Amino acid sequence: MPRLIAVAFFLSPCVAPAQKFDRLALTPPMGWNSWNRFACDSINERVVRETADAMVSSGMRDAGYQYVVIDDCWQVARDSAGNIVADPAKFPHGIRALADYVHSKGLKFGIYTCAGTKTCAGRPASRGYEYQDARQYAAWGVDYLKEDWCNTSTQDAKEAYTMMRDALYKAGRPIVLSICEWGTAKPWRWAKEVGHLWRTTGDISNQWSYMYADDGRAGGGGIVPILDLQNGLEKYAGPGHWNDPDMLEVGNGGLTPDEERSHFTLWCMLAAPLMAGNDLRSMTAVTRAILTNREVIAIDQDELGKQCYQQSIVDDLEVFIKPLSGGDTAVCFFNRSPGTKTLDLRWTDYGIRGDHAIRNIWEGREQGRTSAPFRASFGKHQVILLRLH
Repeated sequence: MPRLIAVAFFLSPCVAPAQKFDRLALTPPMGWNSWNRFACDSINERVVRETADAMVSSGMRDAGYQYVVIDDCWQVARDSAGNIVADPAKFPHGIRALADYVHSKGLKFGIYTCAGTKTCAGRPASRGYEYQDARQYAAWGVDYLKEDWCNTSTQDAKEAYTMMRDALYKAGRPIVLSICEWGTAKPWRWAKEVGHLWRTTGDISNQWSYMYADDGRAGGGGIVPILDLQNGLEKYAGPGHWNDPDMLEVGNGGLTPDEERSHFTLWCMLAAPLMAGNDLRSMTAVTRAILTNREVIAIDQDELGKQCYQQSIVDDLEVFIKPLSGGDTAVCFFNRSPGTKTLDLRWTDYGIRGDHAIRNIWEGREQGRTSAPFRASFGKHQVILLRLH
């Protein structure tokens, strides 16, 4: 008789593939980051705790701001086991205690690393330590990680950030991953499955129209140059994956109040992450009013998740249109010129048809209907922001 041969099949346990955490950043993240105002030398535990306090007392938390993020220069070394070590002079109670304090205020806590061998300020970075660092961040209670792109040599951006994505997922704590690669490898083309937001340009500067010289990045500088670099990227943004034109400079003194209002408005039209970069402890009433205007924020946080598109630009008058949920539309007229602009328009010229009520958001009033011509004037570097409903 032929022999019967028993064959055993051994199947490995079903293991879920690594991925980014789903259901995070369904609207653009809102919070505060330390770099624009405090940079490397001035950041410490006291500043972070007082900033969390100020985010609550100023009304920013209630307006939607959640994340308190420490940027570069919190770390100084690795211990004998390779664990990242916080600066004991600046953060004497440790990062876990600081995260707990931020959480006690009903806020979320964020931290910084870099994909290279060192951070941009020359501190220990995560290359080769991705899984170890991710476990440490999870243990500390981190909710948001910004990963920079300095000292990366010949690293491949997509591979490097995917490594951190996988490490965070394995660590098990849901953490928003902010990819700060400056747009050099066009992350909008590949980062949707890797991170929750990605920088589209080089660093922002506290100026209106300054443009960085070519420094190997994808461009950057003042408000207007960074705005211009967003054109054409709107198709890549949506719930859980956002283009990031960098943090806000509102309240840092380099812009006029009109320019700050325009900067904030344009970032909201772009569905950009709203990461304040000023000193929340001492901001003026004007700055606070800009950062906490809920009608403007609602355009940024609209659940449809659409980034605006440039409808036209003629003689330094730029028009942006942003579809909103419920059939509403946001329209922003932006005066790029040093003089006054006058509007006298028919809405059909801008593709707006039907009869819609017009809400002038910054003026806080209704302003007619789209069935009639729209007339207004506005000055240097100002915006008119309308919601059609």
